[in-house]
Amino acid sequence: MSCSPQFALVDVNNFFVSCERAFQPSLEHAPVVVLSNNDGCVVSRSNEVKALGVKMGIPYFRLRNLARQHGIRVFSSNYALYGNMSQRVVSILREFSPEIEVYSIDESFLHVERVAHLYGGAWKMGQQIRARIAQWTGLPVCVGVGPTKTLAKLANHLAKKQPVFEGVCDLHLLARQERLDWMSRIPVSEVWGVGRKLKVQLARMGIQSVLDLRNVSPKAIRARFGVVLERTVSELRGISCLELDEVAPPKHQILSSRSFGMPITAIEELREAVAHHAACVAVRLRAQHGLAAAVHVFIQTNPFREQPQYNGVQTLTLTEPTDDTRALTAAALRGLNEVFRAGFSYKKAGVMLVNITPKAYRQASLFDDAPLDAGRSTRLMQALDDVNHTFGRGTLRLAVAGSGHPRWVMKSEHRSPRYTTRWDEVPVAGQ
Repeated sequence: MSCSPQFALVDVNNFFVSCERAFQPSLEHAPVVVLSNNDGCVVSRSNEVKALGVKMGIPYFRLRNLARQHGIRVFSSNYALYGNMSQRVVSILREFSPEIEVYSIDESFLHVERVAHLYGGAWKMGQQIRARIAQWTGLPVCVGVGPTKTLAKLANHLAKKQPVFEGVCDLHLLARQERLDWMSRIPVSEVWGVGRKLKVQLARMGIQSVLDLRNVSPKAIRARFGVVLERTVSELRGISCLELDEVAPPKHQILSSRSFGMPITAIEELREAVAHHAACVAVRLRAQHGLAAAVHVFIQTNPFREQPQYNGVQTLTLTEPTDDTRALTAAALRGLNEVFRAGFSYKKAGVMLVNITPKAYRQASLFDDAPLDAGRSTRLMQALDDVNHTFGRGTLRLAVAGSGHPRWVMKSEHRSPRYTTRWDEVPVAGQ
């Protein structure tokens, strides 16, 4: 059994759209788009919409006439559904390989060199991955396999775009000249990490295709662009420079922020929004077993409107680092009181935790009952998280976060039901 590196990239096709289709079969083959926060821009498109020439990021108001003309189905982002479906895909992938890096909500890298033989090779393994994910979640995926992560991502591009690969492209099965031929047909902008600006700079050097970038001198690339692109060139040549990040490193800052569905002027509504964001960052802080020593709060008006502008920012240092929602919310609200100015129309608010340290390294105070208080806080926060995990986020929350459906929540007029995370929105057979 060969132990030379083999990376597989599993990518869900048109992820947000595919999640909507998984629960609404009538959407299959229909033109579908999913919009960003507050129904602003297109962030996911079905192939049918792509064929109409709709670009990623186009504002929804520019799409309305085309949507009516071609019957495009429009959905607001349903983050609860998408996040849960992503977790289900990852749990399936872990059954194929324990060595996995969850790269994004719809992409995961796997080490497969030690397990591919169990399935008759990496290509057959990829086909089994596709079949199981389709059967268990209803989501379509493509799989790219290569000796490096960059080549696996390139192979995934071929698996998506070229029907000859039947959804799985294993570069190990292609002859060297065949691999080079494919590279010569793919624009350099499809290389992992090559963005618009870099594409233009590379074009000035005569580098137009993936093959052109592969063939350039790594030293020349490093001298002009740095070590990151030099590693990309080496990876295109089959030299593995990037390993799997199997465990995401703890974050040193955690932010929760959303634009409001409509302008807000009253501090009471801002208090609800800030309390909501404080609760969100507290949950994520506890998930990584951290403590925050400071809370950063901001509110701002809409810079794209002709109106009086104001940005209020405040950072509050806590007496002791904590992960308690109550303490973090109280600090955030103190910050809000200091930065709020009446007479402005606010569009956005946010809370960020900073100076985060591992909870295991917590240093108790010398003159108070910190260990006892910390134990009570831990038990209470655990109970809070357990209830919200079981019955849905926000089932239990601080009173200051409000109740019902506040005006400040982001606009999502076209959101589908949260089929997998809310009991009252579970689909019913026969309806």
